[in-house]
Amino acid sequence: MAYLLTFTTYGTWLHGDRRGSVDPAHAGFDSPTLTPNGRRRTAMRAHMDSPEISLSAARRTAIEAAIREVCRHRGWALEAINVRTNHVHVVVGATDAPERMLNDFKAYATRRSRGAGLLDIGQRLWTRHGSTRYLWTERDIELATEYVVDGQGHALPGVGSQVETS
Repeated sequence: MAYLLTFTTYGTWLHGDRRGSVDPAHAGFDSPTLTPNGRRRTAMRAHMDSPEISLSAARRTAIEAAIREVCRHRGWALEAINVRTNHVHVVVGATDAPERMLNDFKAYATRRSRGAGLLDIGQRLWTRHGSTRYLWTERDIELATEYVVDGQGHALPGVGSQVETS
C-alpha cells in the first residue's frame, strides 16, 4: 500500500479560492471541490492568525531533507517527492495511517525550518490536515509518481521533483 500525500502552506490556498478546495463535506474520493467564492475566501483570510507563507529555495531544501529523514526513521518507502512554493506532494509506501504520516512530515519539516532559522517561533507553516489518497495498485503508484514528478510545472531552483531509486 502507498499514498499520495499533499499538504499546503498556511494561507496560500483558502476555501473559496479559484482553484477549488476541499472541506469535510467535499472530501470523499472523486467528490467535487468547493466552487470559487470570493466572499468565503475573504472571510477565511480575515480569520488567519499568521501571515501567508511561501517556500523559498532554502525552505524547500529544508523541508525535503526533513521528509527524507522521517521516511528513513520510520522505515517508510519514499517513492517520489516534490516541494513547491505553496505545497508539497509525497508518494510514500507504508502501512501506517496516512494522517500520521502527514502529521510527521509537517512536524519534522516545521522543526527543521525553525532550527535553520527559516521560520519564526509562532509562525504557522502548514494548513491543517491535507489530502491523503490511497494508492492500491502498482499502476496507481506509477501514475501518482508521474503526476508528482512531471505534472507540477517547471522545475524550481534548489530542490526539485524526484523519483526515488533506492
